[in-house]
Parts: sequence; structure tokens; C-alpha cells
Amino acid sequence: MAKFSLYNISLKNLSEGVHVFEYDLDRKFFDAIDSEEVRKGNVNVTVNVRKTSFTFEFNFDLRGVVQVPCTRCLDDMGLDVDTQSRLIVKFGREYSEESDEIVIIPEEEGEINIAWFLYEFIALTIPIKHVHPAGECNRVVSSKLRKHRAVSADNTADDDGKVTDDDFLDEEESQSNDPRWDALKGLNPEESY
Repeated sequence: MAKFSLYNISLKNLSEGVHVFEYDLDRKFFDAIDSEEVRKGNVNVTVNVRKTSFTFEFNFDLRGVVQVPCTRCLDDMGLDVDTQSRLIVKFGREYSEESDEIVIIPEEEGEINIAWFLYEFIALTIPIKHVHPAGECNRVVSSKLRKHRAVSADNTADDDGKVTDDDFLDEEESQSNDPRWDALKGLNPEESY
């Protein structure tokens, strides 16, 4: 954990009140985390730590851009990060996570490393499906995808074989026009059996 020593916050030495810490997460940070999801980025972090008599309340403000692989073509794409998160830290005998927002750290150590929390806050902002805007996907990969895509019998292929933006409609759009679901639209879930 020495590579993340910059992200250690000594809680024993903090006086009561609010303390501000600022970090810039760059390519070195994401390389050190070694994640497949976020490859690189530039995120500015402001951490406000409010110490009371028994707890430390961390308020995180993360803003910037991260590079993630496009779900469709696997090329890197920029994704904006703008999120606020909160964490409550208390002293105890051993390290434990009581909930998503409450962490117990050993009182003997008296410090917390927030590097992994910063990464998790960023990872939670990434949508499950992230694709380039229409027309910006890698054309070679898109054409191969179209070539191997299953097509229904009523669809006809373009004569020139070129990839168009219409070839990659969102799955939600194609599912909303599926006539197999029409019978379920009339059901009322509130009716008793």
C-alpha cells in the first residue's frame, strides 16, 4: 500500500472542526489501481473532513474525465465524472465496514487510506452500457460486428454493406417495438388473484 501513501489521512492528529484535502487523480493513480474498467483519467478531488468528538465525516467531491472502453467497439472514450459521496469513519478495535457509508478503523493505527474509496466512487458513476456517440465508434470493429450480427428475416441489408448509425439502435428502442410484449401491457399488477 506504499504506492498509495499520498492518500493516507492521519485522523489522530486532526483537531475538531473541518479540514480540507485536495487530490488530482491522473494516469499514475489509475495505473496503480490496475483496473480494467477505468484505464486513465484526470479527476480533481476535494475531501472535507469534519471531526466531532467520536466520528469523522468525510465529504468527497469528484469532478473530471475518465477513459473507459466503449461497450461496442472497445476503443477508449471519455466519460465525465461529477459526483459527491459521504463516508463516516469511527475508531474501533479492528477494521470493518459497517455499511456503505460507515467504516471502523483500528484506533492504534489512527489513519485511513482513501485511495480505494476514491476509485470506488468513480467506478460507481460509470453506467453499465457506455458507448461512443453515434458515428464515433471504430469503423472496422463496427463493420465486423454488423457482419456477424443476427438479423431477422424481415430486415434487408444495405446494398453497399456500409455501417450506418441506424445499425446500432439502443437495445431499449428495439425492445420497445417488440410485439411479443404487447399482451403484458394490459395486465394490472395491483389486481388480486
